[in-house]
Amino acid sequence: MDGHKPFISIRNLKKIYLTKGGEVCALQDVTFDIFRGEFITLVGPSGCGKTTLLKIISGLLSKTDGDLVFSAEGDFDPKKDVGMVFQRPVLLKWRSIVDNVLLPVEILRLARQDYFPKAMGLLKLVGLEGFEKNYPNELSGGMQQRASISRALIHDPQLLLMDEPFGALDALTREKMNLEILRIWQETRKTILFVTHGIQEAVFLADRVIVLSARPARMVAAIEVNLPRPRIMEVKAEKEFGHLCLQIYKLLEEK
Repeated sequence: MDGHKPFISIRNLKKIYLTKGGEVCALQDVTFDIFRGEFITLVGPSGCGKTTLLKIISGLLSKTDGDLVFSAEGDFDPKKDVGMVFQRPVLLKWRSIVDNVLLPVEILRLARQDYFPKAMGLLKLVGLEGFEKNYPNELSGGMQQRASISRALIHDPQLLLMDEPFGALDALTREKMNLEILRIWQETRKTILFVTHGIQEAVFLADRVIVLSARPARMVAAIEVNLPRPRIMEVKAEKEFGHLCLQIYKLLEEK
């Protein structure tokens, strides 16, 4: 965590959707800070507004009320300073893996030839060296998600938003991807906000776990995770790990 000034400051954030049936409040008084280089996980019941919150931070949705302040050096432009990873890899099936990774470069109208070596380096970083020319349907779900992480990092964003990125994977692949994203985070030191339904996953990955209530989502707690890093699977057998998971489970049950 760099310094004491928040990278992103969220205060009393509120979001109301206008539907045919009237107003639906998705977020109500959500307040927390994110510091540069932090790995924050976000947990809460299904449909509580976690994805809505990510969309507001990414600039895909407007807020109804409250403050969202980016204290970045220079201007912060969500179009180029945010990388998004979704639950499904959403790779274009007619493009090779390396061409999928380079897609944000084309959208941002940057010089493709300047970013090609970086794309190859990222594919090596996520363990996909040798698969650059393959197409998505030739890769497993976990490999496709690795490609989508590379795509999110290609334009060197300041912030990585991950919306249940491993939710569709089988348990063993998911555990491997948890270790993988921690390794990538250690190497790139990106600021990560990671949405998950899994309490164990939230604790295993995070510096802090933000717990949200059922809709409309309110901030329930910010739980510090003071487990040693780098994290290995054995940490899940630690008493402190179990204690943190139980604490979050009880908070979610109460709310």
